[in-house]
Amino acid sequence: MSLVSQIILNADNELRYPSIGELQSIQNYLKTGEARIGISAKLRNNEKEIIQQAGKAIFQIHPEYIAPGGNAEGPKKRSLCLRDYGWYLRLITYGVLTGDKNSVEKIGVIGVREMYNSLGVPIIGMIDSINCLKRATLKVLEENEVVIVEPYFDFIIQGMS
Repeated sequence: MSLVSQIILNADNELRYPSIGELQSIQNYLKTGEARIGISAKLRNNEKEIIQQAGKAIFQIHPEYIAPGGNAEGPKKRSLCLRDYGWYLRLITYGVLTGDKNSVEKIGVIGVREMYNSLGVPIIGMIDSINCLKRATLKVLEENEVVIVEPYFDFIIQGMS
């Protein structure tokens, strides 16, 4: 749900008009709309490069994942791990576009720990993976874009911790 929708729903649920602070939040969000769209396009256009860099980084940190018996042993398991990178990168773009962490939380944080535990994927490895994805992503962004994107990565990392 977008920031604007969330503010309207909250106000409506409380039978009131949006507050001055909420209106200011909408105004600030709208001012960054063009930048948010540009960031989303940049992440989409650089997805392959970002995932490739993040994949190299995580397997340098955790070479045991690609060793015999590891969670990413062999091309099939490795491609499944890298598929999750693409999923998380898309999730980040959803948050950037909506200006809200609710979609990130609902889709990418709630239940993630249980899912990865049930699959036998170490949570610390997933946290390290998201950190690698974050670093690779931030490399393709300008400084003013980093401040918009970084909080969504941090939110996922904190939610997994």
